[in-house]
Amino acid sequence: MSRLILATGIPLMLSLLINSLYNFVDSVFVSRVSEEALTALSLASPVQIVVSALGLGNAVGLNAVISRALGEGKQDRVKKAANAAIFLALCSWVLISVLCLLFVRPYFAWQSGGNETISSYGQQYLTVCMLFSFGQMGQWVFDRFVIASGKSNLFLFTLFAASLTNLILDPIFIFGMFGFPRLEALGAAIATVIGQTTGMIAGILINRRWNKEIPFSFTLRPDKSCVAAILKVGVPSTLVQILTSAVNIVMNSILLAFSTTAVAVSGVCAKIQSVVTVGVHGIDNGLIPIVAYNYGANKRSRIDEAIKWTLIYSVAFYGVFFLLLECIPDIVLTIFEASDFMREIGIPALRILAVAYFVSIPNLVFAAALQGLSLGTRSMYLTMTRQAILPVAFALILRMFGSLNLLWLTFVLAEAAGIPLALYLWRKSRNSLEIG
Repeated sequence: MSRLILATGIPLMLSLLINSLYNFVDSVFVSRVSEEALTALSLASPVQIVVSALGLGNAVGLNAVISRALGEGKQDRVKKAANAAIFLALCSWVLISVLCLLFVRPYFAWQSGGNETISSYGQQYLTVCMLFSFGQMGQWVFDRFVIASGKSNLFLFTLFAASLTNLILDPIFIFGMFGFPRLEALGAAIATVIGQTTGMIAGILINRRWNKEIPFSFTLRPDKSCVAAILKVGVPSTLVQILTSAVNIVMNSILLAFSTTAVAVSGVCAKIQSVVTVGVHGIDNGLIPIVAYNYGANKRSRIDEAIKWTLIYSVAFYGVFFLLLECIPDIVLTIFEASDFMREIGIPALRILAVAYFVSIPNLVFAAALQGLSLGTRSMYLTMTRQAILPVAFALILRMFGSLNLLWLTFVLAEAAGIPLALYLWRKSRNSLEIG
């Protein structure tokens, strides 16, 4: 089981790393344009969470449904689930495009605090990322196909195709190299969507050629039961991410009362978090199909062993980054061309939030295990509590003291308070299942 957790988790880790690097690399390059451009990307981040949530929810749902079908030996259902996931990815892209046309402009008019430069940068960046998000939606699906069939090494090709494309094009479009015009934030968005589309195309080709275990085709009339099964597991994850986005918008509004630099610091910390916690999230996401498979195969002891090793590996993978964030936060901030004022705010923020990331590990593991048992609603309750309800409650109380450092402490308190709930929900769920 210890080897299986790594074999399943490491490819997912790399997948999450690449997806995180899209925004991380964009922010690194854009920080060299101006702090206003960096702030615009920070304000765009909550909306991008919504976009990613639709793709991630579909991916989580199809992973659980296909893995369980494979465990039960139902090959016909595997194909139907794959086709349903592709259909849902298309629906997600259409929904994202409509939301973009309706809400991007008023969103930045509200969140930019009247700064026209920040608003302009943000609208340019987010509009392109949302209207051309079909590549991101498709990549989530085709990556999960090879992972569910146990051929995780194959999707490394899609990852490298996507990431290298984005990394190469970012400086070219942002700064105007090799005869291209200087596009700044708009260039970062163009590089991102081209990279995502490249990854999707690579995923389609690889699955067609080397992943015959999961046949798929495009249809506008997918199997309704498979659509329902995917949504049952995936919608709670999507709703949680959307709620997290709403929390980030609230936090940005609170931080704007201090300064726009505080918003930039929050965005930078979020980008750093997305990279340093990929080990935890990769291992946790890898736990979902393992729990689903062993649930389908009626093997409780292997579920318990999988959770144990997931906890061990999550702590080990994050431990190194935890030490770095605690010991050299000033060096980490230099990646983003931080000003003296930004360093003054950012150094204590990174140290405090590093503790929050560490405390979150048990919550993340048990939330993933609940998803593997197709108990997405209970997983949603846990995540909503620790990522939305408690952070907002603590933030509204602590902001009255007028201290930024107390606001960062909000997330530590929320994660710590979530652990007892995580243990309760898991024990209740495990004991109620009819597993041998």
